[in-house]
Amino acid sequence: MHFTTVSVEEYCDRIRALFSQFPVIAVRGHSLLNSREQGIFLTSRRRLPFDAAAFLASAGLGRTIVQLKAKERFFCQGDSADSVFYLQKGRARLTVISQNGKEATITLLLATDFVGEESLASIVGRRLATATAVDACTALRIDRDEMARVMHDEPSIADVFLKFLLARSMRTQADLVDQFFNSSEKRLARTLLVMAEFGKPGEPETLIPPITQQTLADMIGTTRSRVSFFMNRFRDLGFIGYDGRIQVHKSLLNVVLFDQLPEHNAKKPPINGSPNPVRPAPACKAIRVNKSRGNHSE
Repeated sequence: MHFTTVSVEEYCDRIRALFSQFPVIAVRGHSLLNSREQGIFLTSRRRLPFDAAAFLASAGLGRTIVQLKAKERFFCQGDSADSVFYLQKGRARLTVISQNGKEATITLLLATDFVGEESLASIVGRRLATATAVDACTALRIDRDEMARVMHDEPSIADVFLKFLLARSMRTQADLVDQFFNSSEKRLARTLLVMAEFGKPGEPETLIPPITQQTLADMIGTTRSRVSFFMNRFRDLGFIGYDGRIQVHKSLLNVVLFDQLPEHNAKKPPINGSPNPVRPAPACKAIRVNKSRGNHSE
């Protein structure tokens, strides 16, 4: 066996060249790289800033992009809650079905909303609702473990998710107020405005996806005949265009914000010169008591 004798300096140079390819810069406390080489190595290994928008727009480890047609389902009520969806494009709705088969719509979901966020609970459970695409949708499916990891490691993703939860909570409260106190006509107007994405940044989509009157009736809790009556009325008043697809005009906002319908305004009495002025209550008559006789008289 033949051995080659090398100097200590040459040996160190060979070791330095070998370990410069790996993220190890010291062995047993002795540096294998000089200070300049260590700076170059650490700079090349420096972590790049995390891009939340790029993460939610592309597939990767634990993430897949799915395409859904109208009426296709993201998941069904009772399925295992093992993932969360980020809606990149399109609209969806959440529904629940009772034991007797009655379906109710919980909320509408638009682009940039998360779907199935209940999967991030502490334990893996079952889906509480069914998510269905209203029109063609593009969504990013994120595994539960991957979403939990990235939210823990990347504050920017946690901020995006927290803003969604706050907006969702406010929307749920508005839905409850709408259901409890507003008429079915006003609920229909609000649903059409939400589907047209009024109130979101950018220009609203005035043409909403194709939807049946029965679906609208289920969403607002009324009958199909009532929805048909209100839709024809909105069209006659110029609030919507109804020719195959529904086109929502900004004037429909007046129904929701100011309750401005012709007959409603007609019923409101004018402030001044009211034909039926309010009459003051009659004054109470004093009662005089006759102490000597023990009786009283007016």
